[in-house]
Amino acid sequence: MTAIDASRPRPKPFWSDARFLIGVVVVVASIAGVWFVVSASRQTVPVLAAARTIVAGQAVAAGDVRTVDVALGRTVDVYLAPDALADGVIATRTIESGELVPLSAVGDASRADTTHVVVRSAVDVPESVRTGSLVEVWAAPLVERGRYETPRILVADASVVSVTRDEGVIGGASAALELVVPRAEVAGLLAAMSDDSALSIVPAAAPR
Repeated sequence: MTAIDASRPRPKPFWSDARFLIGVVVVVASIAGVWFVVSASRQTVPVLAAARTIVAGQAVAAGDVRTVDVALGRTVDVYLAPDALADGVIATRTIESGELVPLSAVGDASRADTTHVVVRSAVDVPESVRTGSLVEVWAAPLVERGRYETPRILVADASVVSVTRDEGVIGGASAALELVVPRAEVAGLLAAMSDDSALSIVPAAAPR
């Protein structure tokens, strides 16, 4: 029996089995991958967020934004970094307060086709009209003292920068609004303001 047992080949250690080594490599790679994903998700980068509502056409200044550290992963290049804010940058759409500022929401001011105009509405505006609201400017040309033509839309798409409501004792309430309007419509708006047309600001119609 002793001679027979000695002649039998001894089994190889389990760690010399190729399948075991491959399994170890797979486990190590899986652990490393999970560690990398978790580590990357914990890394934060500084980006800019709106400190207040910024409307389309409005210049974006340092006081309009604040720096926040967020974990964005691969989307970090989508948002405006603190060192990317420069003079001559404007919002191309309304950026709500607290929103991270996307690069797609800002542009070069030299290419802007909008400008700011302060318009006084003959009547008060709804409470829903606030900074960032989209509104229409209606004009009723003056025919004679106290009589006006039928109102018509003068500016169909304007953004509200600010609203100042006046509670007048005589003549009822009115409001003054700073608006961002297309440059192409400024001439008509100024003409209506100079010929004493009655201007009214109303919320823009919701898209269907």
